[in-house]
Amino acid sequence: MWRDNGLPPQKLRKVVNWMNAVIYARYSSDNQREESIEGQLRECKAYAEKNGITVLSTYIDRALSAKTDHRPEFQHMIKDSAKGLFDIVLVWKLDRFSRNRYDSAHYKTVLRKNGAKVVSATESISEDSTGILLESLLEGYAEFYSAELSEKVIRGLTENALKCKYNGGGLPIGYTIDNEQNFQIDPITAPIVLEAFQRYDKGATVKQLVDFLNIKGIQTYRNKPLRIDCVKRLLKNRRYIGEYKYRDTITPDGVPTIVPKDLFDRVGERLAKNKKAPARAKAKEEMYLLTTKLFCGYCGAYMCGESGTSSNSTVHQYYKCVTAKYKKACPKKTVKKNWIENLVIEHIVKLLFDDALMNDLTDTLVEFQKRENTTLPLLKKRLIETEKGIENILNAIQQGIFTQSTKQRLDELEETRSSLEVSIIQEEMQKPVLTKEQLLFWLHRFRALDVTNPAHRQRLVDSFVNAIYLYDDKIVLMFNYKEGSKTINFSDIECSSLSAGAAPTKDISFAKGEVCLLLCGKAWYYGFRVYYFIRQTET
Repeated sequence: MWRDNGLPPQKLRKVVNWMNAVIYARYSSDNQREESIEGQLRECKAYAEKNGITVLSTYIDRALSAKTDHRPEFQHMIKDSAKGLFDIVLVWKLDRFSRNRYDSAHYKTVLRKNGAKVVSATESISEDSTGILLESLLEGYAEFYSAELSEKVIRGLTENALKCKYNGGGLPIGYTIDNEQNFQIDPITAPIVLEAFQRYDKGATVKQLVDFLNIKGIQTYRNKPLRIDCVKRLLKNRRYIGEYKYRDTITPDGVPTIVPKDLFDRVGERLAKNKKAPARAKAKEEMYLLTTKLFCGYCGAYMCGESGTSSNSTVHQYYKCVTAKYKKACPKKTVKKNWIENLVIEHIVKLLFDDALMNDLTDTLVEFQKRENTTLPLLKKRLIETEKGIENILNAIQQGIFTQSTKQRLDELEETRSSLEVSIIQEEMQKPVLTKEQLLFWLHRFRALDVTNPAHRQRLVDSFVNAIYLYDDKIVLMFNYKEGSKTINFSDIECSSLSAGAAPTKDISFAKGEVCLLLCGKAWYYGFRVYYFIRQTET
């Protein structure tokens, strides 16, 4: 996706005085391979080179149908066209753009408003009235072909379904497919599936089943580890009791049975009962703010979120050292969830409201951007030198000095200038340079976050906290400090309001010192994320 470089489209078009293009490529199913994309790109690039078109970027949607506009890269391309950075959307064939006439007309209108048009690399279509008619006919044929193909596919799938054959898609764990596309029981994984049902029937949790199946090496059909939602779907899959379903038609005993029906029914009853459990029984699902950030100060292991219910039915939430939990080999005590999370948020807020520190941060970030982006200054320097060379040759021509070598050198310099102008545009789009005012604006936006809002609290932690090391008597907060940290002794805050779940009243100042900043260009909710590292003395 393009990134805004701060230049208006009109200025960009003056810099580049020929046609700029992006390539859109797509294939629609797993039956087509990656080579299909490579072939489309190759022919589009050949067309661009032949016609003097500069290709700036490519957008690729894999295994997505052109009958719908719900294609991520397609939508990115349409959105980027509004920035005026390209004149042409180059496609292998028009049906790569869309096989729906209404979508095609709509998005071509959007592109025209943005100063761009769709060009086919393999279908020669003029821009006169005849060409418009031909393009309309091709789009109509593509839509007809898509609809006809869909009908043929449905007929084939229906025929397979009548015979209870495999119709594609994800294959349930425990089954294999023979050469005739019939379901067969997998002697290796089917017993594991049956054991999973039996374990759940005897009281195991879904999370315990996830661990059990992952330990056994069971993966999804995409070869990824199982998650809770995957196991829940497994426990609800009626194919395990022999049912074959296609659309609204169910065929009993259509496939080999792995799980007895009475066991399947008991598991289903327990799943339904747990789904209706009161909210307090689902306390484990609550977000733990410091997950992956909080470490045990004694053994270095993660501290994970847990909950428990007291005798009076009160739910207590806390963090516990993983080593202490599973191996009983670490002395670290548990810590209350709200207490430790409020403490961390308190110190993040103190950073944000230190105006002097924010000012120093932005100054250093501006300098860091200059040091980080060495390519752009070099390109601009070469462009100035090239333009000076062109100017010198033009002056020489005005003085009557014109030879074959002079013309050749002028052509070389003009070609170099064109290449440098494109490279500068591409570099500016990839690495936009932000001003100090812009940086301060986005940093100050963090101050507006509601520290009682779970999503805002998570955003603060993700943006500013590198790691937290917790001991029984102190905590070491590492706000991504370079060679430094902030240590807080619990004895200093025992009498503060933090003990009641609020922020401490003790004022903790932050020393100003060497700052190293990293700008992450990915835009998100409040613009961009800034990770900063502050050299600071430890208390």
